[in-house]
Amino acid sequence: MNHRIPRELLQILHSTPELHRCYLVGGCVRDSLLNMPINDFDLEVYGIDFDKLQRALQRWGRTDLVGRSFGIVKLRLASGEVFDFALPRRDSKTAPGHKGFEIDCDPDLSMEEASARRDFTINALFWDPREGRVIDLHGGEPDLKARRLRHTSSAFAEDPLRVLRGMQFVARFGLSPAEETVRLCREIVGSHDELARERVREEWWKWATLSRWPAAGLRFLEATSWLQHYPELDRIRGVPQDPEWHPEGDVWVHTLHCLDALALSEEWRTSDEERRGILMYAILTHDFGKAVSTVQQEQNGRVRWISPGHESQSVTLAESFFERIQLPESFRKRILPLVAQHMAHLVEPSPRAVRRLANRLAPSTIQDLAVVMTADASGRPPKPANVPPFVTALLAKADELALASQAPQPILQGRHLLQFGMTPGPKMGVLLQAAFQAQLDGEFQDLSGAQAWLVHQLKVTVAGEG
Repeated sequence: MNHRIPRELLQILHSTPELHRCYLVGGCVRDSLLNMPINDFDLEVYGIDFDKLQRALQRWGRTDLVGRSFGIVKLRLASGEVFDFALPRRDSKTAPGHKGFEIDCDPDLSMEEASARRDFTINALFWDPREGRVIDLHGGEPDLKARRLRHTSSAFAEDPLRVLRGMQFVARFGLSPAEETVRLCREIVGSHDELARERVREEWWKWATLSRWPAAGLRFLEATSWLQHYPELDRIRGVPQDPEWHPEGDVWVHTLHCLDALALSEEWRTSDEERRGILMYAILTHDFGKAVSTVQQEQNGRVRWISPGHESQSVTLAESFFERIQLPESFRKRILPLVAQHMAHLVEPSPRAVRRLANRLAPSTIQDLAVVMTADASGRPPKPANVPPFVTALLAKADELALASQAPQPILQGRHLLQFGMTPGPKMGVLLQAAFQAQLDGEFQDLSGAQAWLVHQLKVTVAGEG
């Protein structure tokens, strides 16, 4: 792992005598063993008190003491690199909630006792940069090789957020939870409401943006009985679907297949973090409405399960779910149109339909919708997972109209109306709205056409007033 440690940090560790018992800990060790990118290097220092640690680090850069109560010194180097150096500590649960802990920093604490407070064994690994070896005191290395998620100690139960961390770890790293960990999570299922919503949001966001096997994370919630805390999701379990259209099973099973299909897609994996989250949440919630709209009905002499109008119901329930996890409004505005329009393939992609669809999707795009539709269609095994013809046709028409990656913009603007002698006021707004609707209907495609349309409208208005 030493070759992956930033050169400046390695120099600090080798050249500072006070850091002779300093180890890299947690996620950076885990990710290195998995040969994955390392984003943060966290360090734990033994055998030195807080003040001595700060003085030792001041030789290398600016120290930030905002984490003093947690025994953390943040070192900022001139290069811009930032590293957290923490003292070993004991956490004692004193009250409900994530703030209900008494923290006791103890430089003489043993590594075994200090690491026992960490959530999972795969996150309780140390790396000794001087000897170039892993120190594993809780069996984390064999757990990592076996892709097993196992809690480190009984202290796990003191912070219920660790269940949601387990959800996103399972989904990110393809882990199977140990049965004893599942049992412990069930025992603390009633503590969910202790969690601050911003902490819940963070774990769900990691699930939505970093998952390689998102369905595994949801199965973890199901196995631990924590799915009950997200009723909009829980209610789609067991909701039937017509086997001709959905041979894979119920709405829950379909959603899990769709999520994994999305995570496998090249476009999702190469998108930026925000877009990955938007698309994953759109797929997660796209069929929520089937829980309240599914009925049996005879069609063409056959009784089928159908879910009329489930798109609008899904929007309502998605809003409820997003409120539950405190997802920012700016993200909801991009997700909900995708949920509302995920059945738009039922309409022939005429120029008028595509223009209106692009407008309804804003600020999301037809390209985004195509990803959602493809994942939806791919979540029906044994039906093949590929880009459906209706998506190809929709994208082709959208490209032709230059609307695949943007919504239509009004051609006729207020300044054009002023040039025709109109004065600002409500009538101008009404006319501009009418002009945009006419544009969407294809009555004009450029400014000259818009002006001709305007002249006609003004004549009609004058004639009507006369």
